[in-house]
Amino acid sequence: MSSSSDLPRPTVAVVGAGAAGALVAVQLCETAARRRTPLDLVLVDPAPEAGRGVAYSTQDVDHRLNVPVGGMSCYPDDPGHFLRWLANHGEPTATAADFAPRYRYGSYLADTLGRAIIAAHGTVSVRRLRSRATGCSETPEGRFRLALGADGTVMADSVVLATGPAPGSSAWAPDGLLGSPGFISRPWSPGALDEVADSDDVLLVGTGLTAVDLALVLDRPGRTVHAVSRTGLLPQPHAVAPLPAVLPPPDLPLLPLDRLRREVMRYVAETRRTHGDWRPAFDGLRPWVGQLWQGLTHEEKAEFLGRDATPWNVHRHRMAPSTAETITRARAARRLRIHAGRIASAAPRRDGGLHVSFADGRELDVAWVVDCTGPGLAADAGGDPLWRGLLSDGLAVPGPLGIGVSTHAGCLRDGTGRVERPLFTLGAPRRGELWETTAIPEIRAQAKEVAEAVLAALPHGSRSMARRRPTDQFGLSLSTHAAAAAAYRSGLGRVITVRAKAAEAFARSVELDPGFALGHAALALLGHEGGADVDVARALADAQRSVRDRVDDRERSFVDVVTRRIRGHAADGRGNGDAVDGDKALIDHLTRFPGDALALGIAVPTIAFAGVGDLDGTLALRLVEDTASAYEGHWFHTSLLSFVRQEQGRIDEAGELARMALSVEPSSGHAVHALAHVHYESGAHRAGRDWLDDWIGSRGRGAVHRAHFSWHVALHELALDDSAAVRRRWFAQLAPGQVNGVRALVDSGSLLWRARMSRNWTGRLPAEGVLDAVARDLVERPSTAFTALHGAIALTAAGDLPALRRLRHHAAGADWVQREVVVPLCRALEAVLEEEWATAVTELRGLLPSLRRVGGSAAQREVVEETLLYALVEAGHRDTARRLLEERLDRRASPLDRRRLTGLGV
Repeated sequence: MSSSSDLPRPTVAVVGAGAAGALVAVQLCETAARRRTPLDLVLVDPAPEAGRGVAYSTQDVDHRLNVPVGGMSCYPDDPGHFLRWLANHGEPTATAADFAPRYRYGSYLADTLGRAIIAAHGTVSVRRLRSRATGCSETPEGRFRLALGADGTVMADSVVLATGPAPGSSAWAPDGLLGSPGFISRPWSPGALDEVADSDDVLLVGTGLTAVDLALVLDRPGRTVHAVSRTGLLPQPHAVAPLPAVLPPPDLPLLPLDRLRREVMRYVAETRRTHGDWRPAFDGLRPWVGQLWQGLTHEEKAEFLGRDATPWNVHRHRMAPSTAETITRARAARRLRIHAGRIASAAPRRDGGLHVSFADGRELDVAWVVDCTGPGLAADAGGDPLWRGLLSDGLAVPGPLGIGVSTHAGCLRDGTGRVERPLFTLGAPRRGELWETTAIPEIRAQAKEVAEAVLAALPHGSRSMARRRPTDQFGLSLSTHAAAAAAYRSGLGRVITVRAKAAEAFARSVELDPGFALGHAALALLGHEGGADVDVARALADAQRSVRDRVDDRERSFVDVVTRRIRGHAADGRGNGDAVDGDKALIDHLTRFPGDALALGIAVPTIAFAGVGDLDGTLALRLVEDTASAYEGHWFHTSLLSFVRQEQGRIDEAGELARMALSVEPSSGHAVHALAHVHYESGAHRAGRDWLDDWIGSRGRGAVHRAHFSWHVALHELALDDSAAVRRRWFAQLAPGQVNGVRALVDSGSLLWRARMSRNWTGRLPAEGVLDAVARDLVERPSTAFTALHGAIALTAAGDLPALRRLRHHAAGADWVQREVVVPLCRALEAVLEEEWATAVTELRGLLPSLRRVGGSAAQREVVEETLLYALVEAGHRDTARRLLEERLDRRASPLDRRRLTGLGV
């Protein structure tokens, strides 16, 4: 019996490699790779580069997208993808509301397609044929033969026609214009404008977005550009500061056209009255347009085209604000003149150029007339032989009113009305059925739909390269092949030992198997909570796509947990309800799958992850104890139990457990971390310093959180009141450059402040460097209360009072822990900076009972108590400071606290 690898690989041909073709190819590559479905993909297009097409081939920086960056991602389920691409390709300040140059978007499409092809290598082979498809016929075997003119033919099991808008026919032009050398019918053809001299006046026929782009190209001093259309209306501009879309009334699809028109006008007027702008109404209508159009009768659609299409297009397809500003300046200078009318005739002038007469009797002399009326509505407009042959052979039929072709979910209907052939299209050819179908937000959704349908229709599309399921090191099965599973096990091993390069191992696992949902989810988790250099949104989207294809319940549940945690800790900090939901999902997951070591590592707040919301101190313990039977004394589980025990104050037991785990796995970062806390809380500062310093220099060389271990050594040195050692440690192991990102904030910044509060650091604190090593949003708009606490400390150490107030303002609108803990902390630290010591003392004392809610360890949260001690002394509350120091010394020995107590006198 032959294996699936012995079966012939099906072939899919995508005709057209512009935006629509590139988006389909991306989805085909990625989906086939995730499903491990072998495939030969052929891209047929004469253009020199895939992804650009006509729209994105321009190199003019003034040609802007007419959809903001936030709406132009290649992926409908990852809206920030294009924005992140811009940030990684030289535009770190770009925002979702920007209107990027169109050539940048062409580069983005080409790059995204290239990456998809590389990622699918081994499963999907891709050929690029720089030819033009001139015909498509069906063979008796049900395959398709694509004619490529002089370049022969291509056989395919399925064909996607991504041909883009059909060229206009210039049927409006009078005879005297059609035969004139001064008439440019296809302005975007290479070299079409080369003969236009700088002083030549030009008439553009059409005043839509094509005319706007040509006006930008042609605008210069000494030339007048005229533009004429039936109404003389230019596209409206986008708002500089756009408002959110306003949802329309829900009953619109049920209305006949006359009532629909009235209700839409009422809805637009109400939106303008309420919000001061009509645009949110049109944006709110956008998702409904296909449904509204399909609800109209044939006669109503014809009426819409004659009466409503122009005002709809003018308001719906808008100019970028910068484009509108340039057009306004050109009109004010009279270099651009707009006319309403229709060309009746054109005749050559003796001195060259054309004499144009309008139907209302006006006349105009220009050197050139350019057709900017846009694409044709019929699929075979412009005489396209490919579509003409499909229509004549009955493989396709015209769409409503002869616009485009008739389809069902992108599959072409044939002459009998059937949609059984694997022959698909998307974008402009579906305009007759959907009306709005030529912009990226619509095309990307269609591309995904078509890719799914193509793969489902392939002869072997349901077969994947199935193999026996491997397992992780704890015996849980993995929905991938052996090589990817080995890379995943390596990553998991690095996570549970708190070793570096876990993200690289997980990345290798999904490189080997792009459909490995667990690998993508682990990457997203490490990027979000572990600070790894990962495109979190992309990894999460890949995990969610892959989870639909081939996973078991455990993997599906884990992806759901990661999704809820990431979305619950949104960048604006307002996802507190989802954060609680994420914690609940994690606890439920561990109840069902207690042997999931990665999930358990997330749940217990030790060193690698933030843990669950542990308000009463018992939840982490319960999670560890409830999962014990699944691990049978494994060193990883013992390490976690050790950490939990020291948080409970069971120091001796915690030390025994940590040493037990280290005897089996000396590199266990969790056990080392627990033992570091044991040494600190028991006052064994010299022994703890020496032991941990030795571990960092030996077994700890590959630890992913070495800075945090160095911070623990520095805590011992602080407790020993060794100022010189603290300074040496900070500059050698904790200064920016050695440490960056969230670890710089949590470890480096807090150590500086503790050294200042204990009077072990005199002179200027190098805190600005710490803040420079951290993304500003992480400091001023943190997603968790734990990060917010350390951001407040670092800002205070830097003396940045305005930023501290901005953080307080953010925390006031964030989750409830930030509101109840971080807000008063910021107020207290503001008082410290303003030397209002009584206020600082009051705020800090009131804060201490609820401080545990921010998470982290008691040693980390102690920075607030250190600040209180300093403020008590400065406020003159020496007796209170003395009592607090005595309580601390009762808990553990500390030369520092002994020195401070002595300094307060009897």
